[in-house]
Amino acid sequence: MATVSGADVDPTPGPHPEPSTGPVRVLIVDDDALVRAGLSMILGGVPELRVVGEVADGSGVLAAVEAHRPDVVLMDIRMPRMDGLAATEALRKLPQPPEVLVLTTFDVDEYVLRALRAGAGGFLLKDTPPAEIVAAIGRVAAGEATLSPTVTRKLIAHVTGTGTPGRRDADLRRDRAVRRLDALSVREREVAVAIGRGWSNAEISAALFMSVATVKAYVSRLLTKLELTNRVQVALLVHDAELV
Repeated sequence: MATVSGADVDPTPGPHPEPSTGPVRVLIVDDDALVRAGLSMILGGVPELRVVGEVADGSGVLAAVEAHRPDVVLMDIRMPRMDGLAATEALRKLPQPPEVLVLTTFDVDEYVLRALRAGAGGFLLKDTPPAEIVAAIGRVAAGEATLSPTVTRKLIAHVTGTGTPGRRDADLRRDRAVRRLDALSVREREVAVAIGRGWSNAEISAALFMSVATVKAYVSRLLTKLELTNRVQVALLVHDAELV
């Protein structure tokens, strides 16, 4: 069964659009017209969602976001002119960027990892069941993006794999990640590692014997201290440091 990134999480303190009082506004970005039509049909039948636009290439994303003010962008990774990675990076530079959910036919690959590092809130496989797509959009719109334990395990295997041509880059990322995490307190580090394992706030609360409200406070503090925008990036930093 397809895997959807997302779990029980809390809003992050990074820049987000003002909360919508109506349906979640969704922009679909994919170079495949059939995929766009299918997603539009699925999401159009959900009262809590509203498809505000469709774009066939990453080069049109900024203009579409300016015109339609979506809460969430469903972003294909591989597109012919500007891919989803470049478009995501451009979006995250906006003062109040929409959330980004990466659409891909691959579980975990280098494109997906780079998009998550750039600030995407998570990713969906294109064969994800419709109900799970709807649920994931709702979570991301609420600032609740993270990685499920299944996706986290795949990321660990991908990021920390040895004997590959990219090992030197991985070593450099590890050293940088270790230095950044060294600035955390012991408790902050424990919470960061728990996030890296894909745990929800409730799971962290039970494991570390603190209230859910306290966990949320620690997560917010981590994002501010590490200058990150969401929990996905915390998880990737922990993976880079090889702490899980």
